[in-house]
Amino acid sequence: MTEPAAAQRSAAEADADVIVVGAGPAGSAAAFYLAQAGLEVLLLEKTTFPREKVCGDGLTPRAVRQLIAMGIDIDAPGWVRNRGLRVVGGGRRFELDWPDLASYPDFGLVRVRKDFDEILAANAVRGGARLMQGVNVTGPILDDRSGHIVGVTAKKDGEPVSYRSRLVVAADGNSARLALGMGLHKREDRPIGVAVRTYYESPRHDDDYLEVWLELWDGRDLLPGYGWVFGVGDGTSNVGLGLLNTSERFKNVDYRDLLRRWVANMPSDWGFSDENMRGPVRGAALPMAFNRQPHYTRGLVLVGDSGGMINPFNGEGIAYAMETGEIAARTIAQALPRSTPAQRERLLRAYPGVLKDAYGGYFTLGRAFVEAIGRPGVMNFATRHALPHPRLMRFAFKLLGNLTDRRGDASDRIINALSKVAPSS
Repeated sequence: MTEPAAAQRSAAEADADVIVVGAGPAGSAAAFYLAQAGLEVLLLEKTTFPREKVCGDGLTPRAVRQLIAMGIDIDAPGWVRNRGLRVVGGGRRFELDWPDLASYPDFGLVRVRKDFDEILAANAVRGGARLMQGVNVTGPILDDRSGHIVGVTAKKDGEPVSYRSRLVVAADGNSARLALGMGLHKREDRPIGVAVRTYYESPRHDDDYLEVWLELWDGRDLLPGYGWVFGVGDGTSNVGLGLLNTSERFKNVDYRDLLRRWVANMPSDWGFSDENMRGPVRGAALPMAFNRQPHYTRGLVLVGDSGGMINPFNGEGIAYAMETGEIAARTIAQALPRSTPAQRERLLRAYPGVLKDAYGGYFTLGRAFVEAIGRPGVMNFATRHALPHPRLMRFAFKLLGNLTDRRGDASDRIINALSKVAPSS
């Protein structure tokens, strides 16, 4: 859309070098690194902090590494460490410690999103970004001649406003309003997940392991997905489940009812009952494996969920949100100082290729995995026959979590080689 006449301003009156839309993990990471590079950054958030987001609240070592790199104090109160993953399925229960790697910490974290996103946004502000809350971005402002985005329209306190910049970063999540406004529609050949979760007051709130259940039954059907129990450390546990759309039953599942039926079979002393529920059951879509492309077009850069950057193997999005926010910021910081528009565009157009080099082959492997487990009987076979083999499970743990060293052990080398030879997503 073009800018309404009442809100028109010249490009010389730009509000910032870069506007970042959305102060979730992707947007706040991008804003932090852009500001650290000396650029003037305006970070726009449609809600006001603190605010809820649907999430398991679990952070793998991949995400922890990003937090440490941004200087987040993970030793402050509210951060709960965990040693690894407890896997339940096929009548078995066993624990897998996070792998000992040079590239990542050997622990994970839990932090509720109500706090987590606000911490990252505050960190971006400390890094030099300017945060505006309660600004609901409604669409792009396009240059009439080039078709490039030169700002955004929005509503603040019910009134129309507009903001201009040299570049815009879309970190607006699965809604992808800016991407849609620029004509970028999601790809139907990419998997989508759905996650639902709630909180229960429970004695399991201080568990040393993130617990996942690999068997989600809907009657006689085993669904592709998993359930989780993550201790939050404040007297509550985050309990939820995630399902993939690669099963024919996906559209017919009542996710909230499935969650209630699942927890009803838990031991009563865990406290997963209606009277112990500390919040409603909430759900959200999980866009996976680059389901919206290209990740750069006409002055718009996509990061995090807006570009479908969720790991299809395990549904993890926070680590990739922060990583792609950093990658985008590094690219932009190199591009904007260039003396000609052609030089800037050349660097910015390389951004999608950088993402494909980093994640494309791995995401292709993930797409093949989720297609396989969506077929009748495959999930049941894998659960029954893989879980009894600890060595195979440790390999799968690294593969599904994307946790390897470049020059690691044999399993690292196999996973890295598979990701390299797989066609880019």
